[in-house]
Amino acid sequence: MIKVEDLVLPSVAAINPYEPGKPIEELQRELGIGEAVKLASNENPLGPSPRAVSAIKASLADLNRYPDGANYELRRRIAARHQVDPRCVFAAGGSVEVINLLAFLFLRPGLNAVFSEHSFAIYPLATHAAGGTCRVVPTIDGYSHDLDAIASAIDADTRLVFLANPNNPTGTIYHRAEWKRFLGRVPEHVVIVADEAYFEFVRDPEYPDSLDDHNDARLIVTMRTFSKIFGLAGLRAGYAVARPEIVRLLNNVRQPFNLTSLAQVAVIAAMDDTQHVERTLKVNAEGVAYLEAEFRRMGIAFVPTHGNFILTEVGDGRTVYDALLRKGVIVRAMNGYGYPRHVRISVGLPEENRRLIEALEQVMFAK
Repeated sequence: MIKVEDLVLPSVAAINPYEPGKPIEELQRELGIGEAVKLASNENPLGPSPRAVSAIKASLADLNRYPDGANYELRRRIAARHQVDPRCVFAAGGSVEVINLLAFLFLRPGLNAVFSEHSFAIYPLATHAAGGTCRVVPTIDGYSHDLDAIASAIDADTRLVFLANPNNPTGTIYHRAEWKRFLGRVPEHVVIVADEAYFEFVRDPEYPDSLDDHNDARLIVTMRTFSKIFGLAGLRAGYAVARPEIVRLLNNVRQPFNLTSLAQVAVIAAMDDTQHVERTLKVNAEGVAYLEAEFRRMGIAFVPTHGNFILTEVGDGRTVYDALLRKGVIVRAMNGYGYPRHVRISVGLPEENRRLIEALEQVMFAK
């Protein structure tokens, strides 16, 4: 009998699927816990932009119509926001769609993608799905990208370099001087993918905005998302900014109507909701300060973050993760990211953060 796995690329058959954070409903069903707190998926604890919700409600009667397949108004608004040509904007079903399409376009057996270890799990999945090879570069200190080493890993068969800044799951960033030095070393045949899903949370003045370095001499794709600071993760909406010829290629291979009509109207409304963004930044900054202070008090090592999550070293990460589940607190075990001693904790509302600390203290220091 023919094995189905033999009919596809071996690299595809060997893929371990992406493991998302456990939904609250699943925890409640499995353990019978009524009031669970989810701090696992770096979601906005304030919920979606109220303007986005209102825009969705106003559009519900038109669900019998297909969405604008060209995402015209959304691309125009994104372009105006960043002062770029609308032809340079690709609207996507989240950053993951962009990653997968770039891998489909530029990789095949014999070609490779370069990225740091301990970075976003979709990079190797997309690379393997396209039949490409992963060139994984060690971090500097166990947590931070080594851009000099990444540049050195590029060869004639490299087509993509994935750089997450801030990096998920570590929350670390690289700085402008490193980025500029890196740009000077990358060959012209390599597409640099700057994954900036969490850039709105960064307050470091030396953080580089990759959009500033787009020009005709470089192949840079800047990715952004509406899942995090705008609180629209459930709609799966994001975008990429790149040279028009790259955007044209992305449009050649994307699915028709890749963004729903509800996603389009919600994102357009959310971009104008500065009050929601400012409130999110305030809640996140206060939450980070509280959690980091509590970790110091308890003697728990953590990685200082530039995002809306904190990577903490807790000993046996899976054991702590399971124990927290039984107390109704969902965090993210990091075994799949090469951190078996860690969990990643999303910043929540003040009461959620306090509940996490209480549960973590009970789990780790119970007599």
